[in-house]
Amino acid sequence: MTQDADLGRRRVAIEGIRPVVDGGQWPLKRTQGDVVEVEADIFGDGHDEVRAVLLYRRQGASSWSQAPLQFLNNDRWRGSFTVGQIGRYEYALRGWVDRYQTWRHDLTKRIAAHSDVSVDLLIGAELVEAAAARAKGADAERLAEFATLLRGEKTKTPATDRARLADDRALVDLMERYPDLSLATTLDPPLEVVVDRERARFSAWYELFPRSTSTTAGKHGSLADVQARLPYIAGMGFDVLYLPPIHPIGAAFRKGKNNATTAQPADVGSPWAIGAPDGGHKGVLKELGTLADFRQLVSAAGSRGIEIALDVAYQCSPDHPYVKEHPDWFRSRPDGTIQYAENPPKKYQDIYPFDFETSDWHALWEELRSVVLFWIEQGVKIFRVDNPHTKALPFWEWMIRTVKERHPEVLFLAEAFTRPKIMYRLAKMGFTQSYTYFSWRNTKQELTEYLEEIAAPAIRDFFHGNLWPNTPDILPEYLQSGQRAAFMARVLLAATLGANYGIYGPPFELCLSTSREPHSEEYLNSEKYEVISWQLDRPESLSEFIGKINRARRENRALQSDANLEFHPIDSEQLIAYSKRTSDNRNILIAIVNLDPYHTHAGTVELPLAKWGIAGDRPYEMEDLLSGKRYDWQGPRGWVDLSPHAVPGHLFRLQAR
Repeated sequence: MTQDADLGRRRVAIEGIRPVVDGGQWPLKRTQGDVVEVEADIFGDGHDEVRAVLLYRRQGASSWSQAPLQFLNNDRWRGSFTVGQIGRYEYALRGWVDRYQTWRHDLTKRIAAHSDVSVDLLIGAELVEAAAARAKGADAERLAEFATLLRGEKTKTPATDRARLADDRALVDLMERYPDLSLATTLDPPLEVVVDRERARFSAWYELFPRSTSTTAGKHGSLADVQARLPYIAGMGFDVLYLPPIHPIGAAFRKGKNNATTAQPADVGSPWAIGAPDGGHKGVLKELGTLADFRQLVSAAGSRGIEIALDVAYQCSPDHPYVKEHPDWFRSRPDGTIQYAENPPKKYQDIYPFDFETSDWHALWEELRSVVLFWIEQGVKIFRVDNPHTKALPFWEWMIRTVKERHPEVLFLAEAFTRPKIMYRLAKMGFTQSYTYFSWRNTKQELTEYLEEIAAPAIRDFFHGNLWPNTPDILPEYLQSGQRAAFMARVLLAATLGANYGIYGPPFELCLSTSREPHSEEYLNSEKYEVISWQLDRPESLSEFIGKINRARRENRALQSDANLEFHPIDSEQLIAYSKRTSDNRNILIAIVNLDPYHTHAGTVELPLAKWGIAGDRPYEMEDLLSGKRYDWQGPRGWVDLSPHAVPGHLFRLQAR
């Protein structure tokens, strides 16, 4: 936008822009319908008046829309625009010296000092004539008339009377409509915003293994069995059903039960050991069904408001067709064998990772992208990506960007339990959501510090955390020892601290808490290596409790965003209190959770009523959305008593009277 030839003549500076990710290297993230608020320092030399506007457009549009900027103070300006469609937007700032407003301001001072303003009126007339040349039609004619009046050559009107024209509202509006932008400073290149659909911001995930969905004990489940399970999942209020890999499973080096290195003839292997002679990443395990069955599942789930999320695991079993067709896509060892996956001391002989340093990387990238495009054709719009931090970072930037150019509605969840900077980098490069460290944050201090970190605007601008209390790989110690109360507390925390959360079921709702061995987070008799028959109607099931939480999330917009989380003082280290609210304070939710799964704890919470627009002496009602009970409170302090043997938490909706 900026012309180098006039660079030295541009007198307005633009800096201190917010929001921006790494100085504009990466786009912001927003969801459809969001308002993007932009602030910047915009100023010029001397005392001339400065004007500024916010420019925005959907990427690819031929023209820019314009929004006003409000002057705050100390050269700080603020404006906003709404992102109405999914895809990419651009925004920029433009500032210029407003010679007319400067002239008008100085004219007022000269008149007050009783100075001769006849020459000043001629200067103003020239400014108005220049604006007339930029305008068209009736506006140009009207501006020309104002210029003539300012000159006074025809009417011989006294200068003091002509000076009053400077404040004529019609003239001021016309001059604002046709500013002189010839020496304007415009941010270049513009900044970007990736706009996703609402499910990027607000979602409830449920993970299950399709092979464990049969109602007949010991029988391998199918996609048809998953379809029969949909009413159960919908009844709990989940809107994303995540399936681990559904592809053919290799036989070579197949793992047995509990990750045994030697498999028995009946062992089914790990779904992440992808590929067999009859197919790879674009195939369906024959025991599960066919592609047609999968498409039918996607359709049936959609009719219940549930989307199917599919696992993308870029790795192969030794039996995968890629291994024979493209051996150069894998790393060879000096003895001629292919390097299998390792995380010392763990060994995964049944999995070959791709070598992203292969000289044939162009073809590898294209093929891996084709896997995602293939499943999009089958109706998948959400992908959970396995261990993206172990693959080349530039690949993800290219793959996600090019896929979303064709399919902007597609979402990607990064399963990257790794160092924070890598997690954040993956989010900046395009991943819509990410798993978090929530699984291992248990104390009030740990939860508060971590959630305040990822909910802070500078992080939230690009990182959408998805909170999971368990996964097939993670049975945290807290759940192993806390029994039912621990599971209730953790799902309540996950679903209300985060707008995106998920559980691995049925082990979670059935409160499965037995690890394979002491100090291990591996489940005993893990579904990763065998078919499990689940008794879903067990009396300890949390399905009804989870359903209440998800209903509260759907019915209360305050719980559908991470932008409004605030923790509150409560005088017990075992109780944590926090709130979420809408910007207009019409929907305020307060959660108070007992973090101790063994003992009752009580305490007094302090709420910021003034911030919420509630007078300190005004009574209000606290409706517990979990129990249905209502409590009358008055003043900022309230007392709670929570037993883990009942419901270890409150989820209050505040109703002002």
